[in-house]
Amino acid sequence: MAQIVSSTSEEDLLSFEDTIAMDHSYQPPQWSLIDLEDVPMDNHNPPVNQNNETLFDNESVFHHSNGSQASEGVLYDDTGSESEQAEHETPQQPKFTARKKEQREKFEQWRLRNAEQIANDEIKTAKAKAEDETLSIRELMSKDKSHIISDPREYQMELFEMAKTRNIIAVLDTGSGKTLIAVLLLRFVIDRELENRARGTRPRIAFFLLILGKVDCVTLVFQQYAVLHSNLEYEIERFCGEMGCDLWARETWQKHFKENKIIVCTAEILYNCLVHSFITIDQINLLIFDEAHHAKKNHAYARIIKDFYLAAGPVERPKVFGMTASPVDARQDPVQAAKELEAMLHCQIATTSDLSLLRMSVSRPEEQIAVYAKLRFPYFTPLSDSLKARYPGLELLNKIFKFVQEATSELGEWCADQVWSFALAEQEAMRLERKIEHSHATNQILKPVEQLDDEIGQLRDAQAFVRNWNFGTPSFDGNSLSSKVILLHSYLRQVFERPSETRCIVFVNRRYTARLLGNLFSRIGPPHMRMDLLIGTRYGDPGDVKISFRQQVLTLTKFRKGELNCLFATSIAEEGLDIPDCNVVIRFDLYKTLIQYIQSRGRARHTNSKYIHMIEDHNRWHLQLVTDVRGGEIVMRRFCEALPADRLLQGNDYNFEGALAREGKLRKYIDPESGATLTYASSLAILAHFVSCLPDASAPPIFSMRVDNKLFVCEVVLPENSPIRSAIGRPSSKKTIAKRSAAFEACLLLRQARHLDSNLLPTYHKHLPAMRNAHLALNMNKASQYDMMVKPSLWKATRGCQPTALFMTVMELDLPENLGRDSQPLALLTRTRLPDFPPILLHLQPDKTSNVVCKSMVKSLLVPGATLSKFTSFTLRIYKDIFNKKFEKNEPEMSYWLVPVNRDRPIRAHEHDVEGLIDWEVLDYVDQNTEWKWTIYEPNSSLENRYLVDKWDGGRRFYSSRVVPGLRALDPVPEDAAAHKYMKSIIDYSVSLYPRAREKAVWLPEQPVIAAHRIMHRLNWLDEFSEQQKQAKSKAYVCPEPLLFSARKVKHLQLPVSVAAMGYLFPAVLTRLESYLVALEACDVLGLTVQPHLALEAITKDSDNTSEHREQQIHVQKGMGKNYERLEFLGDCFLKMATSISIFCISPENNEFEYHVRRMLLICNKNLFNNAVSLGLYKYIRSMGFSRRMWYPEGIKLLEGKGSNATNTSKVFDSKGSNAAGETVQKHTLSDKTIADVCEALIGAALLSYRSSGNMDMAAKAVTSLVCSEDHNIFEWADYYKLYSKPTYQTANTSASQLYLAEQIEKKLGYHFKYPRLLFSAFVHSSIQSYGDMPCYQRLEFLGDALLDMACVNFLFYRHPDRDPQWLTEHKMAMVSNKFLGALSVKLGFQRFIRFSGQTLEWQNREFVQEVEEAERESEGAPDYWTTVKMPPKCLSDVVESYLGAVFVDSEFDFHEIEKFFEAHIRWYFEDMSIYDTFANHHPVTHLHKLLTLSLGCSNYSIMASNIISASGMEERGHVAVVMVHGDVVANGTASSGKIAKVKASAKALKLLTGLIPADFREQYKCDCKDSDAAEVEVGGGGTAV
Repeated sequence: MAQIVSSTSEEDLLSFEDTIAMDHSYQPPQWSLIDLEDVPMDNHNPPVNQNNETLFDNESVFHHSNGSQASEGVLYDDTGSESEQAEHETPQQPKFTARKKEQREKFEQWRLRNAEQIANDEIKTAKAKAEDETLSIRELMSKDKSHIISDPREYQMELFEMAKTRNIIAVLDTGSGKTLIAVLLLRFVIDRELENRARGTRPRIAFFLLILGKVDCVTLVFQQYAVLHSNLEYEIERFCGEMGCDLWARETWQKHFKENKIIVCTAEILYNCLVHSFITIDQINLLIFDEAHHAKKNHAYARIIKDFYLAAGPVERPKVFGMTASPVDARQDPVQAAKELEAMLHCQIATTSDLSLLRMSVSRPEEQIAVYAKLRFPYFTPLSDSLKARYPGLELLNKIFKFVQEATSELGEWCADQVWSFALAEQEAMRLERKIEHSHATNQILKPVEQLDDEIGQLRDAQAFVRNWNFGTPSFDGNSLSSKVILLHSYLRQVFERPSETRCIVFVNRRYTARLLGNLFSRIGPPHMRMDLLIGTRYGDPGDVKISFRQQVLTLTKFRKGELNCLFATSIAEEGLDIPDCNVVIRFDLYKTLIQYIQSRGRARHTNSKYIHMIEDHNRWHLQLVTDVRGGEIVMRRFCEALPADRLLQGNDYNFEGALAREGKLRKYIDPESGATLTYASSLAILAHFVSCLPDASAPPIFSMRVDNKLFVCEVVLPENSPIRSAIGRPSSKKTIAKRSAAFEACLLLRQARHLDSNLLPTYHKHLPAMRNAHLALNMNKASQYDMMVKPSLWKATRGCQPTALFMTVMELDLPENLGRDSQPLALLTRTRLPDFPPILLHLQPDKTSNVVCKSMVKSLLVPGATLSKFTSFTLRIYKDIFNKKFEKNEPEMSYWLVPVNRDRPIRAHEHDVEGLIDWEVLDYVDQNTEWKWTIYEPNSSLENRYLVDKWDGGRRFYSSRVVPGLRALDPVPEDAAAHKYMKSIIDYSVSLYPRAREKAVWLPEQPVIAAHRIMHRLNWLDEFSEQQKQAKSKAYVCPEPLLFSARKVKHLQLPVSVAAMGYLFPAVLTRLESYLVALEACDVLGLTVQPHLALEAITKDSDNTSEHREQQIHVQKGMGKNYERLEFLGDCFLKMATSISIFCISPENNEFEYHVRRMLLICNKNLFNNAVSLGLYKYIRSMGFSRRMWYPEGIKLLEGKGSNATNTSKVFDSKGSNAAGETVQKHTLSDKTIADVCEALIGAALLSYRSSGNMDMAAKAVTSLVCSEDHNIFEWADYYKLYSKPTYQTANTSASQLYLAEQIEKKLGYHFKYPRLLFSAFVHSSIQSYGDMPCYQRLEFLGDALLDMACVNFLFYRHPDRDPQWLTEHKMAMVSNKFLGALSVKLGFQRFIRFSGQTLEWQNREFVQEVEEAERESEGAPDYWTTVKMPPKCLSDVVESYLGAVFVDSEFDFHEIEKFFEAHIRWYFEDMSIYDTFANHHPVTHLHKLLTLSLGCSNYSIMASNIISASGMEERGHVAVVMVHGDVVANGTASSGKIAKVKASAKALKLLTGLIPADFREQYKCDCKDSDAAEVEVGGGGTAV
């Protein structure tokens, strides 16, 4: 029978327990709310683990050590992928590239100098009005202004007076106000310090020390700082390891010590400062040790006392004040523990002399014992039995099996089975798979792969088995729940049977237990119970729940506010955290030590509170534990009360002097320059810090132990790049001492070699990644090298065999006359049919272009061996005669062939006579002849319209025009000829032989002179002509004898000029075709079908800073076509909409904040980047323009021509290599953000490909492929609605008022709601606390916001096809601004339907409605009337979005309904977007750009952003942006993202610059920019905008 027994006094408790121990027939008073008489009572004693072993470690908090860390500098990469430049082309470098580089270097210097100040400024930005969910840990702490009571109690004053005269450890219960005594003592010490400073004595400082324990040190440090800062007027600062302060230099620390009177920090930080001599013990006037019971062995508290405090003279020592709820933190003799603590801290334990005073001030709970029926023996449930029988090979689940078995006894069968649903969930199963693979890979005994496959297969089968298992519902009958859980439920049901202010904590020992109870009570808990978990941040066991430090703080904030009223907590809630007073504390799992008992009981300090010990019936171990802690507390209190006030501190029975003597035998090194101290205790940390700062050091020091004459000798081996490789310590009888001795010797060697400075800090400085604390943001400047796919894999996949059939793709000019000479189409023959490609725009002459139309024939062409040989000869002749490259004839390894096409045949894709398209006459001649040479007997007419090649210089090629009468070979070169290095005569001009060979050469002097057009080295016909190319001379005069000729007729043919003319265009066409194929391959990876031109646009990065839309582009790759930026803008919006819909469908009853968090996890750049890298998308990105060296075919060997001698397998182009297969290997540098942007662009391409039909299936599928999350598992648009489950509020019976609202809206807007309650919910404001089961509009608003964004972006994107994303973003801001939506809400009359509470909101709405209606009347029909009104109450704009969300859901996710609303009610306002240019220019970044360029005439400015170099806490991430004018930083701003930081910096700069006249600006900022520079910046976009 479950029972509760009250205990009102210590004596009553002891007598009660003694009675139970002696008489087991004693039955305590009955307390029960449910009938448990049918629960069987076992007569046997339950198994008790005498060793107190647990399956999983007790609650622990993962904390970061104060070891060495540093921040990595930002990498600025101004070098892009290399583009090939033709002989006559000059690289077009941006005008401001050098200036940009200088600006970035100055920004980096400024950022490093101001890193610490930025971290401090961040802390001061917390806004009291901010929502808790949006605040960081620091801001939450800053917002919670904790004040200590201003009038101390008598017992506090008593202890304060004692602390003034001697060192004491104040032993008081949790919640009794120990911190107030510390505040009083701080004020006393600092007042005296100020007097001493006035007399000229050396300044000293006080330290409030905290422990690295169960609670995150960031939380503790900021929490304690907030308390002291609120109650003391002195300068206070706080530090913890996560702030990177262990990396600060001596000067930085001394600056802080000089500027502050009090430092709040962890003990490790002070110990490190003392070790490195940043501060000495005599510079400290007060040491306050919080949770002083931790001072033992080698804890930082103990080391501070041993190594520094006791080493100083009595006069130099600071005052010491310790605080603890109990001197005992383990199961040991309380008196002995107290004596040891006194000796260790050199203090006297003190407590109040009159306990009644404490009782009057601090409420103590009524303690009760809840006895639950005997638990069953642990057993395996049917699910566990089935898993064990089916999958015996899964050894890594043994710990789970063990815990599940124990859970059947402690919690019941239902809870035990739930562990499997956690442990084998999708993500956890993936973790286990990786663990199995890692174990297999690292196992010294090589196991067969089949065994690995079998283990993974079993794991997957087990996961599927658990997923399909019917867990049922928890029941109070049978074995579903244990008697222990049933008793807890019974009690909590009474506690929370009605709404109340009650707060309860249920303490458990294991994280699993907390999660299982939370899961259980979320199902069976009382209606007024609002529960959550409070556990540590450790995360590792399968099925464990991951909790962040920020979640801990938010949970406590909600608990304090009453949003939560019950916490299932592990030992993390026992000490350190500031937890509100509770009414009820339940020890579901009993404490293990006295201090755990005292601290957990201290949480129940509310008036009339209760502290429940839950024990098992007839469990003597439980009873003994309760007896021990209660008795131990009494013994400890009596000991403290009996201590004489005037006693001397002698260490009592604890041999502290002996312990110090033993440590005294260990060597110590004190640096003569600084006084820094190296001890055995500190040597390990100093050595680890040194190793971590080595360049590229990843391996820690390795310690090797051996035994020599029964003593341990340790050798430490440092990484290979360490200047000192090893050191051997002195022999010791203990391994720990031997290890420290080796580290000590290594540090000595490093110091002697000056690899450690005088403060024992490394002279090496390693920078850690600057964004190491960011979970969602990407480093804006991080770039890495990745493989780039140069050629489509289609070529390699189809090579290796002799083809018997080929497919033809005809390439012809649609405006051949713009080429300026005769040409004929060519066809590309491939083993597989190529897709249909869009036209390819070529720039044939200055200001003359033509599209190359590619038509892919459906029918294949049969190619017998002889025919294929002709194709091969023709193709190789093209390479030889036009491009001076001779390739081997290797038909199986050729990727494609070229053939001439008849010009007199119409070309249709479904042509049946494919063979008839080929110009066989040309093919036959090329196959049978090699070259044609001129003779003196040839008529002059034969020299016209020919293709000529200088056979000694493959780069000199000509088109002949006519023979020039009157000119001979030996005549001077006419002045209008293009320059050549040989210009003595026309024959000399015609020949490119070397000087010696020229002397021997003999030419006919009577030969004619040909007027010709020299063919420029222009292969990148995809790019426009540069000015230099336009002005280059091309006229030439040559003699025919030295040259090679094509033929005008077939009978003379080598290559006709018409073929040569088209052949010159082939590299550019092929480059674009191959880019299309690569882009389509990228889409294939994602399973997408996208139009080729959009696929290519989505992966095209044409400059180093493509994403900086208005920045001067750096290293632009010419002729690449459109880049990804517009598609990225479109895809980003669809990604937001798609993920919003999916998350809304999965959890239609979650709150808006949870929606935002889950969506951000999907759409953040970091997630996109990680998924893109795992998919290998980086290799498909096109970052290199046309390359004259990279377009040649792979697979066949280059025999002659440039590059033929580089390798015997393939070409090598510059820094690019080739592998053994002859495939070109290329690397390109991509930033993380570029890769993420390409993901969004691919989504945009998938959406735009089906614009005409309005089908969004492919775009939805693209999102699924790229976010890789269960939160978006959609493959077609219809899947969204299939995913949606209608909540009960939507389908419940409709009231008359709800029907009325639907009728009114239908009359106004024309849409008929099938579910009027859905519409009603769209107008319920969050100020309404209860509207039955009807939620407020926030969920629908979340959905509608994304839908409206998409509708607006569609309108802008298609209506303004030439606008850059920055312009689109700025003008979209007008369309979705709160001001416009508020005015639209008034126009639609929505304000009449909003359900809200509060007169203030009603007054605000009424005032805004009046202003909008008046503005509309006075506007005389102008659509921008709304821009003149003030900002509306947010609810007015919100309901527009929530209405759209309701329409979307009601219409079964029909986006056309959203577009109808846009067309009917929004589009009219924005037909002319130019009227909103001013509105867009109000954006701070845009406004600043206009001000500097137009008003002030400055072009030498920049807005730059980067990650913050020193984050000030684990949860604190951010960016800093600066506005730099002529190399000087004029304003800066910090924020969570680079975009927002730029906005803040620009806003500050505007305040400084607005109103300055140009003359004053030029004088103040030393601006010497010319108007032409400013105008050029205006054209290019100038400063960076968001």
